[in-house]
Amino acid sequence: MKKLLYPLKFQPILKDKIWGGEKLNQYFNKASDSKELGESWEISTVPEDVSIVSNGDLKGETLQKLLEDYKSELLGDKNWKRFGNQFPLLIKFIDAKEDLSIQLHPNDELAKERHNSFGKTEMWYVMQADKDANLIVGFNQQIDKETYLKHLEHKSLTEILNFDKVKEGDTYFIESGRVHAIGAGVLLAEIQQTSDVTYRVYDWDRVDTNGNERELHNDIAIDAFDFNMKNDFRVDYSTQINASNKMVSCPYFTTNFIELDSELKKQNTHDSFIIYMCVDGDVEISTTISTDIISKGETLLIPAQIKDYSLKTKYGKLLEVYV
Repeated sequence: MKKLLYPLKFQPILKDKIWGGEKLNQYFNKASDSKELGESWEISTVPEDVSIVSNGDLKGETLQKLLEDYKSELLGDKNWKRFGNQFPLLIKFIDAKEDLSIQLHPNDELAKERHNSFGKTEMWYVMQADKDANLIVGFNQQIDKETYLKHLEHKSLTEILNFDKVKEGDTYFIESGRVHAIGAGVLLAEIQQTSDVTYRVYDWDRVDTNGNERELHNDIAIDAFDFNMKNDFRVDYSTQINASNKMVSCPYFTTNFIELDSELKKQNTHDSFIIYMCVDGDVEISTTISTDIISKGETLLIPAQIKDYSLKTKYGKLLEVYV
């Protein structure tokens, strides 16, 4: 007999990176002594990095096993028909102590053909940024393939990239095919399609402790660019208190911003699981089954079959995500 589904927490999957730092531990209490902790994967079914439940009767089970056992009860009917045993989203917190590589991601068609993977459309919500920290998103002028390759060859790529200074709350939508990089000093929440396919095109000429440069992917990356994109990547959104404010809605995910100072009763009408990422404060999430508290830097997944619940706090900010 299957156990009853309830709101799920997962063990963070911690990833050291050459550009990582210590903020994920300092700010969010992610258990690591590393000085190069770059990512905390909160919810994942990427092979070799599958999330494990950390609360309740299903503690110790993998998200992959839950998908196989509960199907549409967890994902929702339409998502189960669309994705089957594959969880469609990868949820992360990222700390960039140093600049990430200049990179982009393939779309669904190219990723399927080359890597048997989803493409990678994603979004960023800045949780903290040091003074003058920036994100690189898109180009600062209209660029075609020939111009791009010329700058790549002459190591002048940074001359045509768009640098944006950022602060807490700034939000960006990064479609597949758009060049981008997280800059040094930025701590953010990332919501993306389930994919770990990244094409690096420039890595600041840095080397690891053994003197080796990281692999670049310029031979295959050129086909992944969409040079016709408009610079419409900055996300404007309302900040009405105690309400779900639409941030991003695309075929891969919808994300809302919620700032709370009291109780908000919710009803899931989306035929989807709902994920809450706490980006500030603490929020109590109550269903008829259980009550959980998530604090800044924590994540909770509410299965699709749970329709009624409440969010309660004196102060908290959430990202609400569903498909």
